[in-house]
Amino acid sequence: MSSPETLLAQKDIDRILTRMAHEIVEVHKGARNLALIGIQTRGVDLARRLQAKIREIEGVDIASGEIDINLYRDDWTRITHHPVVRTTQIDFSVDGRQIILVDDVLFTGRTIRAAMDALMDYGRPDRIELAVLVDRGHRELPIEGNYVGKFVETRHTQTVNVRLAETDGTDEVILEP
Repeated sequence: MSSPETLLAQKDIDRILTRMAHEIVEVHKGARNLALIGIQTRGVDLARRLQAKIREIEGVDIASGEIDINLYRDDWTRITHHPVVRTTQIDFSVDGRQIILVDDVLFTGRTIRAAMDALMDYGRPDRIELAVLVDRGHRELPIEGNYVGKFVETRHTQTVNVRLAETDGTDEVILEP
């Protein structure tokens, strides 16, 4: 059995988020009409970090929210019969906005599909994009990240664990066997 491998350290994560923020601003030609929505749990922390970096670049605060997708998952009864429902907080209209969903890891695509379903309960955005820290492949749905921090080839049996200071006390991405 192989040991865990560190894919990203704190400085790597910070550098990647800076690059992603610049890429978002470049693609959107600024920050007008943009909003970030983090997917619970670590996507929320990443969205807040991206929001701060975009503020540094553009000098404006863009809207940011958080969304819980547990009751929208198509597999929640397979995971548990008692899902933990977390906060959804979207204090702005999503109608006509350019929304960027933010998550830590893109794997099968099912979390993102559930997030899009949940978001539609709040209105009709002009566009929905996806920003993820790690894309590990193995898609089951035709979903792709628009802004990807790192592509990692994994086996189905491996796990990518993202740890962030806000939730876990440290910043790192670990590949577990």
